Amino acid sequence: MNLLIINGPNLNLIGSREPEIYGVENPFKMVDRLKGKYPQINIDYFQSNVEGEIINALQNAVDKYDGIILNAGGYTHTSIAIADAVKAIKTSVVEVHMSNVLQRESFRHISYISPSADGVISGFGATSYELAIQYYILKNDE
Repeated sequence: MNLLIINGPNLNLIGSREPEIYGVENPFKMVDRLKGKYPQINIDYFQSNVEGEIINALQNAVDKYDGIILNAGGYTHTSIAIADAVKAIKTSVVEVHMSNVLQRESFRHISYISPSADGVISGFGATSYELAIQYYILKNDE
């Protein structure tokens, strides 16, 4: 199985940015830990602060990945273009958030991505990504 984790703006700062919300594990260590825990799965990682690069990554993932784990960061609540890209591709997408967005500012309660995603996992820190991997494992076993 091939999975792609896509992180959006400012998520490259995880580990130093608001550790009370996002924890202290940087994204590269998180991905390395997940690769070690799930050696049977090829896990690739992409991060960008640029909306168009995230759209390109989503489109380029078609026919290369069995699933995408997408944390679009702030673009979740603002980007119709990323939402349209998720809707346009056939590759399965799980939307993840490290924080519980419903406990945060009201503008974070709206996701343009959720209606086109297989599901949403929110509020479990870095474990949110692992829960998405578990979803794909279970889906693959069906």
